[in-house]
Amino acid sequence: MTTTNLKGTVGKVFLGFALLFGIGIMSSTSAQAQYSNDGYRQNQGQDRRDRDWRRNRRGRNGNGGDGYGNYGGSMQLRQTALNAGANEGNKAGRKDRSRGERYDYSDEGAYQKATKDYSSNLGDRETYRRYFREAFEHGYADGYQGY
Repeated sequence: MTTTNLKGTVGKVFLGFALLFGIGIMSSTSAQAQYSNDGYRQNQGQDRRDRDWRRNRRGRNGNGGDGYGNYGGSMQLRQTALNAGANEGNKAGRKDRSRGERYDYSDEGAYQKATKDYSSNLGDRETYRRYFREAFEHGYADGYQGY
């Protein structure tokens, strides 16, 4: 009789532990699911803020949100000038920094000419030079800072 009571008691204890273990697993899973949803909602909010920021940037200065002005001309003219200007500016900034020279992009020949990679097929030379110089300034700053 004692053996039967002992088996019944052990069975009940085992069943109790299994029940508690199951409850623990289920509550952990629902907490993780809730956390995932909270993270998802936070990311949605961040995405919305990013989208609004880009929309506001375009509205302020009429550009595509890349930090450069919109002075007209074709997209090919704009992109060629921005790429050439940023690359040349970066090289000049790195060179000045490595030589210990002061920060001054306006004394650079490439900045003054502003015609690197220009072709008359692209369009207006002065529009090209304006994009080039703006990108040169940004590239120079990055290069001078070591980026």
